[in-house]
Amino acid sequence: MAFSFAPSSPQARLANFLPFLRWAPLVNGRTTRADLMAGLTGAIVVLPQGVAFATIAGMPPQYGLYASIVPTIVAALFGSSWHLVAGPSTTASLVLAASLATFATPGTPDYVQLAMTLAIMTGLIELALGLFKLGVIVNFISHSVVIGYTAGVGMLIIATQSAKFFGLQVPSSHDFLLAVWQTIEALPTISLTETSVAFATLGAGIAARKYLPRIPYMLPALLVGGLVAAALNYWKPGSAAVVGALPSHLPPLSAPSFDPHTWRILLPTALAVAISALNEVVSIGRALATRTEQDLDINQEFVGQGLANIASPFFSGYVVSGSFNRSALNYESGARTPLAAMSAGVILLGLLVFAAPLAAYLPKSAMAASLVMIGWGLIDRRSIANIWRMSRAERWVFFITIASALFIHIQMAIFVGVALSLLIFLYRTSVPELRRRVPDPMSASRKFTDVRPDLPECPQFHLLRLDGALYFGAVASFRDAMRKVEAEAPNCKQIAIVMTGVNFIDLAGAEALALEARKLRARGGGLYLIRLKERASEFLSRGEYAEMIGRKNMYQSKTAALREVYRHLDYSVCKECKLRVFVECARLGKQEPRDDDDEDDTGRAVAN
Repeated sequence: MAFSFAPSSPQARLANFLPFLRWAPLVNGRTTRADLMAGLTGAIVVLPQGVAFATIAGMPPQYGLYASIVPTIVAALFGSSWHLVAGPSTTASLVLAASLATFATPGTPDYVQLAMTLAIMTGLIELALGLFKLGVIVNFISHSVVIGYTAGVGMLIIATQSAKFFGLQVPSSHDFLLAVWQTIEALPTISLTETSVAFATLGAGIAARKYLPRIPYMLPALLVGGLVAAALNYWKPGSAAVVGALPSHLPPLSAPSFDPHTWRILLPTALAVAISALNEVVSIGRALATRTEQDLDINQEFVGQGLANIASPFFSGYVVSGSFNRSALNYESGARTPLAAMSAGVILLGLLVFAAPLAAYLPKSAMAASLVMIGWGLIDRRSIANIWRMSRAERWVFFITIASALFIHIQMAIFVGVALSLLIFLYRTSVPELRRRVPDPMSASRKFTDVRPDLPECPQFHLLRLDGALYFGAVASFRDAMRKVEAEAPNCKQIAIVMTGVNFIDLAGAEALALEARKLRARGGGLYLIRLKERASEFLSRGEYAEMIGRKNMYQSKTAALREVYRHLDYSVCKECKLRVFVECARLGKQEPRDDDDEDDTGRAVAN
């Protein structure tokens, strides 16, 4: 059962700064046992996973484990989700490697310090976004951008690990085309031993995912790969290269660089890492919250991730984010509270001391094969197929994002994708839909429908429906649409616009409506607004625009508006008109209309 404090109690105010106080009362003997078991499972899984992510990041293998201890505990204490686990991630590791390789050689002390500096910069950005309640920023990262970005990351991982997969001796590169070309060029020197280990690992991983879905596939995959490598090395010593034993000691204390020049050159990378990491956090957190029916505070989660990244470099860690695999495993292992993630960090600390030497038996080609599987898993084929079928615009966003990731730079892909998504959004909102409506004679109740060639339209009066925000970016399109209506019906002096589809009007939009009203009055007609939303109505009333348009021309009932319009029609034109658009046209106002407030009001609504 959820626990909560009274909104105004001192405990509630304290919990805003120490969020773990909200779930601490839930901890009991039963939940602790479940959390410890989940923590043990997570700690075992992160042993090979941490090494794999450090390999992607260009860091010494042990740093992937260091980053899974203190940052994981801090994120659990100060985050919002009860099941999300922080640690090294695929995307953050790859962005880090692709960005820092231009400034230092991967694996060197200078490179490690740059990675630590990037972590604290990323943490400060995330912390600021959380404290200032700017979690909505991730809403501007469209689904197509996320799919394209992660697919690009997956393809780049596969390309960069292909040389190790086949045991090729080529320089390390995070350039997609260069990595592919180097691999193809060096294929004649392929190592059958390394390739055999890699394929054995790959096959075991695929089989584990299919037949043992409850067991993290990386464990049996690396176990099989390790056994095959041990057998081959026994037959031919040294034929299968291994990672080597890791230092079996606690994470050493460390510190990032505070040199202003270093911070300046790393700022674009820090922004890209922060945005992509927060998108991962939101995606994982929301997915788990849906399953557990937990209320997720995105801004608090940003604070937790920010503090985790700020703490990480002081304990020999690098950038951390939400982990898809570890978070899902944490939930499926029966975790009840964030104590599970905290216990995983503590248990890993013990395993690091006693199990680190086991990495001496971990083959490099097996690690490359596991990373290839991770990369392939990042390519969401089903979502890509949906994007291809559903929208040409989203298709372009996807392809440009993935192309940016592969052929420009991985850190630019997220910015390019977001910018393109915003441009498409602005274009769509800048073209509000102005639809002409007429009664449908084929409908028994003569409901209004869109104008068609076979449906007549009154030459004196047009009923329009506006859908979309009427703001400064949409005003030009609205005016063009109104000019088109005027050009096609030069004798039409009465225009009514149904405004139910307009949620927002700004100053430029109000000015555009007032201008149309003045033009129609000058021709002896008028502009009528029907069913304005309350917010839009209040905005127009705040200035003089309601008076400019005419308060008496604003109606909540379409029937009342059409009755008023009918009073201003030229009956001599009506008598000669053969179109008979409305039922009342033949009777010239002898029948009263129904008072039906549905948007698709009937065509019987123009009686006097």
